[in-house]
Amino acid sequence: MKENERLFTLDELGSLVDLPRRTVRYYIQMGLVDRPEGAGRGAHYTTQHLDQLLEIRKWQQAGLSLDRIRELLSRRGEEVLTPPPRPRQKGSVEVWSHVVINDGVELIVDPKRANLTPEEVRELATGIMNLYEKTCSGKE
Repeated sequence: MKENERLFTLDELGSLVDLPRRTVRYYIQMGLVDRPEGAGRGAHYTTQHLDQLLEIRKWQQAGLSLDRIRELLSRRGEEVLTPPPRPRQKGSVEVWSHVVINDGVELIVDPKRANLTPEEVRELATGIMNLYEKTCSGKE
């Protein structure tokens, strides 16, 4: 621990991240957050614990499950701005965008794996349709 580092009780830590004590303890039990320093009434938490809880919140707000967050946190030390796609698994359900550009020309996109919003998929499809029309108009 650093000499001037701020220490928190479980109640203070929970208040800072707007989580009940029970949830913080659950995250510790799951291995998402490090165990406190000390034991019993002397247990205390540091800014590192606060940072871990804030990171969990960030990923939850992005729609990730706690299991997926655990996978990301296991890669601590690597900078992870967006979660990498999960490897495709047998039996997994995927939603793809299928856009017909013209007869015989189709665009198929997995927006989640491509990290694209529906608006970005539409913009991509529109751009490809415009490029296709421009390319084909010179052939006639």
